[in-house]
Amino acid sequence: MSAPSFSLVGLGPIINRWKNLVAGAVALAALVSIVVSLLLPNVYRSTAIFIPTNPQTTDPDRLVEGGKLELGGRAEDLDRAITIGESQPVAELVIKKFDLYKHYKAGAPGDDATDNYVLSEFTGNLSIVHNERDAIELTFIDKDKKLAAQVANTLVQVIDSVNQQLTLENRRHVLDLYRQRYEYLSTSFERSRRELVGARRHYGIFGLEMQGRYMVKQLIETEAALRKAEASGGDVAGLKRSLRGLTRADGGNLINLESYVAGTDSLAMFTTRVADLQSRLIGARSAYESAELSIKGRISSVYLVQKAYPATKKFKPVRSLIVLGSMLLTFALSIVVIALLELYRHNRPAAIRPA
Repeated sequence: MSAPSFSLVGLGPIINRWKNLVAGAVALAALVSIVVSLLLPNVYRSTAIFIPTNPQTTDPDRLVEGGKLELGGRAEDLDRAITIGESQPVAELVIKKFDLYKHYKAGAPGDDATDNYVLSEFTGNLSIVHNERDAIELTFIDKDKKLAAQVANTLVQVIDSVNQQLTLENRRHVLDLYRQRYEYLSTSFERSRRELVGARRHYGIFGLEMQGRYMVKQLIETEAALRKAEASGGDVAGLKRSLRGLTRADGGNLINLESYVAGTDSLAMFTTRVADLQSRLIGARSAYESAELSIKGRISSVYLVQKAYPATKKFKPVRSLIVLGSMLLTFALSIVVIALLELYRHNRPAAIRPA
């Protein structure tokens, strides 16, 4: 004797027989879901949109030299900004700043389980994506809509700051090199200047061109006067002493031809050296001041398209969807249960065999 068959065609009558139970289960599910959904807190979402720029285009040294600021973000710039935003040091910095341990009611920091819970909660509420317009959308969700906006804006600032730090350290080294070069040239210039002054005093040369003309003029006049005195019996001895003083270093004159000839080459070398050091020192000082000014200037490495604002409506939960979903799920499960019960009742007589 074959067992009676069970078909889904007869599901309608079965539901009709169990309609009170099904309706009660669905009503109970609706009531429970309404209560649960009302107990769930509202969650808000705030989004900031920005475009990262190439750090080289925002380098102050380049801008001082006439470079242009480029706002278009490359693929590597977008990836770098996302990597920075999702890094653990950035997350820990924001968690500490807004005291999220207390906000998430996780307890005091320091415990591994607590730290991991807060970090997991923070990263779960954070979303940083590259949209189709080559911009970055940074979204943070939280029960406090003002806090969500503040965290999103702070994250953009931190990403900008870390992005600038990538070139800041190298620029500091360059500034230190500029400073060392300037100090070295300043010391060398002062030493060479003192040597030049000392050489002028030693050789009695204070102006090469004018002094040379003066000595030639005086020599010609003194020698002519000496020749006249020799011819007429004048003061020959006095003119000879004057001529000796003009021509010999031991003649008693500070300015004399022997010292002038001996010191000409040295003075020319010292003067050239001092002039060269002076021009290099001026250039080094200008370069150092420009580098110092550029390192103090903080040019943003991101172009902020949209600042994050407190949300005007909640992101979740969607209470109507929760209630409707729970009712549909309860109805489906009820149908499955009563169908299995009916199937069991139909197949039970066939399972009994006479002894």
